[in-house]
Amino acid sequence: MQWRGNKKSSRVEDRRGSSTGRRAAKGGGIIAIILVLISVFTGKDLTGLLSLFEPGTSVQTEQPVDRGPRPDDDLAEMVSVILASTEDVWTHLFQEQNSRYSAPNLVLFDERTSSACGMASSAMGPFYCPGDEKVYIDLSFCNDLKTRFQAPGDFAVAYVVAHEVGHHVQNLMGITDQVHQMRSRLSQKDYNALSVKLELQADFLAGIWGYYAQDSRLQLNDEDLEEALRAANAIGDDRIQKQTQGYVVPDAFTHGTSQQRMHWFRKGFESGDLSLGEFNAIN
Repeated sequence: MQWRGNKKSSRVEDRRGSSTGRRAAKGGGIIAIILVLISVFTGKDLTGLLSLFEPGTSVQTEQPVDRGPRPDDDLAEMVSVILASTEDVWTHLFQEQNSRYSAPNLVLFDERTSSACGMASSAMGPFYCPGDEKVYIDLSFCNDLKTRFQAPGDFAVAYVVAHEVGHHVQNLMGITDQVHQMRSRLSQKDYNALSVKLELQADFLAGIWGYYAQDSRLQLNDEDLEEALRAANAIGDDRIQKQTQGYVVPDAFTHGTSQQRMHWFRKGFESGDLSLGEFNAIN
């Protein structure tokens, strides 16, 4: 992937180097209720974030600080170029459907930052928050891809960014709301399975972006596809569970198996056909 010299996005919020402090606050119980409600709405368990708050005393705030050049500035620039490419592709595809694409902002942060879905932590990995329509990423995850997950390469990072933008596309199309509305009608097991389908569709949409990006100045090639597939394989639920706990629990999957993630990204990347990723078709 040739990203240097290409257009960068104007929608990157760089919060790297911001200091996270505390300010006085009351109503720790209210914070707890809000986190529980967000967890129910998003399908993500955010109640663990309660430990970030001292009951009834304080909440996290951020204060920007002056900073010089950073070792990850090059990576931040690449992410901005990738985001700009997704904006071009999805604007084009939405126009073909006589619709308008409203691009998300992407927030770069260190360790933790605030979001409409609660406190974002680097431990959560990259994620998309439908509440503020922003993608959040601590760039240290990109190093984790290379070292911990053994999935190096620029396009491995591009795949991750495109996956989160895929969630934004789902949100704009109303798919995310449809899934959340079914939460009260399904068992936890069935809802988890539906959430996995949502993640696999985001992989497919990331592949769709890759299909159209092949004709861009990024100059994608077969090696880029292999980098993305290696990343998809590395962060499959079955592989991560096997590495962390020694056994696999399918009912606890959140994103799909390695094979499923590779399959759906490749399907989008090689076909460019949005109809092949219709929600009911994903299994």
